[in-house]
Amino acid sequence: KLLTHEKEHFAELAVDAVLRLEGSGNLDYIKMIKKAGGNLKDSYLDEGFILEKTISVGCPRRMENPKIMVANTPMDTDKIKIHNATVRVGSVDDVAAIEAAEKDKMKKKVERILAYKPDVFINRQLVYNYPEQLFADQGIMVIEHADFDGVERLAAVTGSEIFSTFDDPEGAKLGTCQLIEEMMIGEDKVIKFKGCAEGRACSIVLRASSSHLLDEAERSLHDVLCVLTQTIKNSKVVLGGGHSEMTMAKSVEEFAATVSGKEQFAIEGFARALRQLPTIIADNAGYDSSELVTQLRAAIQKGEEAGLDMNIGAVGNMRELGVVECFRVKEQALMAASEAAEMILRVDEVVKCAPRRREG
Repeated sequence: KLLTHEKEHFAELAVDAVLRLEGSGNLDYIKMIKKAGGNLKDSYLDEGFILEKTISVGCPRRMENPKIMVANTPMDTDKIKIHNATVRVGSVDDVAAIEAAEKDKMKKKVERILAYKPDVFINRQLVYNYPEQLFADQGIMVIEHADFDGVERLAAVTGSEIFSTFDDPEGAKLGTCQLIEEMMIGEDKVIKFKGCAEGRACSIVLRASSSHLLDEAERSLHDVLCVLTQTIKNSKVVLGGGHSEMTMAKSVEEFAATVSGKEQFAIEGFARALRQLPTIIADNAGYDSSELVTQLRAAIQKGEEAGLDMNIGAVGNMRELGVVECFRVKEQALMAASEAAEMILRVDEVVKCAPRRREG
């Protein structure tokens, strides 16, 4: 609802992003980034993948045609991973020996990673100073703490596998892209992956004055992207504005008239449920739902392509207004609602446990 004034702008963003998927329907390739500042119209589509992290200190800030290793492995100093375990030593020399052993073990792990010859090392977990320094000395870009969602998306768009062990350099599959560089969005630094192996990847940068607007824009845009992906898979559409529900209700009522017995009441109840949707549309818009729904029902009986035009609060021609809905989404909503109602009706009795007696 908050996007109403910029609906044309966001409609173009959503359509351009979905068309880049080339019919795959995989929304993992579309990354939405929320940055406070500016206004909604400043939102834009970036043809690349943007990661909300920063490059580690001492590493290159820009790299062209790199080999990218995406990993999920501990790169902190290896410690004893046993709860409440303690190590007793007799002198400071023993402590130094333990630390030296830990550093040596980490150095060997870094050497195994270097055997893969990556130009960029992206890890889901933290990378401590010592291994970070070893990577920087070799001119490797390090990106740490790229959370699970970021690692999964990066592996998908760059074509890399996610590494957790480093024992098979020959059979490894590293990712690639044309360019990695730092850029500024608002007041924050982010990392942009341009020209990914999966060219369908893109990022939608959302700008708004408050977090509330950003959250609302993200929810609305996600709903639109889901509908568009389904529309591309099945391009059939139905007229919106409550037209399809009223038409279905009319057909169901005509069928109910041919059925005898108690089943007729159930079929008529289904028709009444279908007529609730245009009522809800009118109520949400603040109009007199009783008046509008009766007008719509009369127009449907005459065979008109009528529906609710909420811009003026009247019944209008949905085809002329261009108000359509995805057939696939409408079908799934109807099936889900019918199955939920059937499941509730199958419940014979609700069994409740007696509340636990409080002591004291």
